Amino acid sequence: MFQIRGLIVFCGLLTQTTAQLQGLPLGLDPVLPLVSGPTDLAGSLTGALSNGLLSGGLLDNLRNLPLLNILNLGRDNSGGLVGGLLGRLTSQLSFLKNIVDVQIRSPQLLELGLVQSPDGHRLYVNIPLDLGLDVKTSLVTSLLKLDVKLNITAEIVAVRNENGRIHLILGDCTHPPGNIKIIVLDGVGLLPVQLLLDNLTPFLHITLPGLVQRIVCPLLNNVLGSLDMTLVHDTADQLIHGLQFVIKV
Repeated sequence: MFQIRGLIVFCGLLTQTTAQLQGLPLGLDPVLPLVSGPTDLAGSLTGALSNGLLSGGLLDNLRNLPLLNILNLGRDNSGGLVGGLLGRLTSQLSFLKNIVDVQIRSPQLLELGLVQSPDGHRLYVNIPLDLGLDVKTSLVTSLLKLDVKLNITAEIVAVRNENGRIHLILGDCTHPPGNIKIIVLDGVGLLPVQLLLDNLTPFLHITLPGLVQRIVCPLLNNVLGSLDMTLVHDTADQLIHGLQFVIKV
């Protein structure tokens, strides 16, 4: 019995000595390394920005864009005259007087993209949007269905304030010229509808990116100001030092 107890004590001491020699606390599996620091900073940032845009009401704001009013008045939100499209068309085709709504039906925020500047100090966020657009009349539920895809590009910069705190700010936030694609889903066939489409498409090319930009950019600025502080610090620290983000494609 004494020999067995002695063997047990000896094995216990041997285990403790081996662990101490290896620099490991008792009970810690040496196969599992300790991981510190952000493992997917780019993914965490784009995920937080996407969630912030959605929770901030992006899609509802897009649905409520007053496109019919703009088409009737012929002005965009900046006050620039673009033509009074519906007024011109209805004077030629009384059929189009029955248009009662032009609405973004099913806006979607697609997966955000991230590109780092060559010097490493700036990030460019690509915000792709898919907008389903309906032209409705009092006679026909849906006269024309369009699918509109466009991108907003936003610049994110890290700055340090007078107190030494670092934070993220929104730089340029624009829609690249010509970066809009319009696809006809349903409605083309009748000559009046084709005439409407031929006039509506260039109108949307001119006005819609600017209207969407005025919704997305202020909202994104608000999101940057409410991000988790750890995420802000890690991102800003990378940018201030010009360290490269690992961006998964």
